[in-house]
Amino acid sequence: MDSTTALIVVDVQPDFLPGGALAVADGDAILAPLAALLERLPYALAVATQDWHPPGHASFASAHAGRRPFDEVTLHGHPQTLWPDHCVQGTYGAELHRGLPWNAVSAVVRKGTQRDVDSYSGFRNNWDADGRRPATGLAGYLRERGITDVAVCGLARDFCVKWTAEDAAAAGFGTTVLWELTRSVVPASDARVRADLERAGVRIG
Repeated sequence: MDSTTALIVVDVQPDFLPGGALAVADGDAILAPLAALLERLPYALAVATQDWHPPGHASFASAHAGRRPFDEVTLHGHPQTLWPDHCVQGTYGAELHRGLPWNAVSAVVRKGTQRDVDSYSGFRNNWDADGRRPATGLAGYLRERGITDVAVCGLARDFCVKWTAEDAAAAGFGTTVLWELTRSVVPASDARVRADLERAGVRIG
């Protein structure tokens, strides 16, 4: 067991899986190998992130008159992709996927819980009205447990996995993305995503 590395499982929820409101193509391909990894857990601990949006969230296209999913707007001075309504608090689509052994996870970080602020990363929210990206507390949680490195997997590779990994590296954690345990909303972006991660000091595993 690696006593100083944590596994971060990002947003493995029904709404991001085939048939969900914001389905990631081939997202279900990660489920079996991820379940096996959680069962044997060769890391000090595992944590999960969970998209958990209130109804009418600012990232939903339905909250912007005349806008459609995947349009881009400006929110608090930064580009914001608009999404179909997804991972609404208390709905089935927002649950952690029932087929995974979540008893292996020691903490769950819920994100995107403020109506007017999105949150891709498990470590920091996106920008708020004051121009800040407030911390979620995950970095402190990991440091208090002696964690120096993280391995990141889950959905989706080009958004929440990418932002989580980049913020982990920026926070000083040695960071690896378990590439085969991720999938992208836009698979054509994979080369750019890989380059961005490597530029941020993230290893591809």
